[in-house]
Amino acid sequence: MEGLKKVAVICILKHQDKFLLLERLKEPNKDLFTPLGGKIDPFETPLDAAKRETLEESGIMVDAMDFCGILTETSPTKYNWTSYVYIAEIDYQDAPACNEGTLKWINADDILNIPTPKTDWHIYEYALKKQKFIFDAVFDKDLNLLEMNELIENRKIC
Repeated sequence: MEGLKKVAVICILKHQDKFLLLERLKEPNKDLFTPLGGKIDPFETPLDAAKRETLEESGIMVDAMDFCGILTETSPTKYNWTSYVYIAEIDYQDAPACNEGTLKWINADDILNIPTPKTDWHIYEYALKKQKFIFDAVFDKDLNLLEMNELIENRKIC
């Protein structure tokens, strides 16, 4: 059904001050740098989905991931998601091959200078501070971010 939320995970992989991000080959977010992630399978917990998606997209097996928060995205198009966000500190390794795009290590200081979804800037900020969040992002029909609120603190982000 059009407009029904898809449930997914966002998997942030980090080593010290670097993030392992995916330059995506396809929509959503084609040509943008994003964390790994994907839809939650039937009968799968969000944490199990985060570990599976990380392994499928990078070949990296993580034993532990920390829950960061939830991102809900709403638009008048088919782009409607509820995503559980996790982060894992991993050992440094050369960026592995990925069939979803190109994985690259990006310094935290460079995040604002690369093409990435605006919602992700705030996810990284909160994740690095280990501050839990519930973000509510609303987009127009062209997927421009209209507003974003953080619901735990009840404050407007943008």
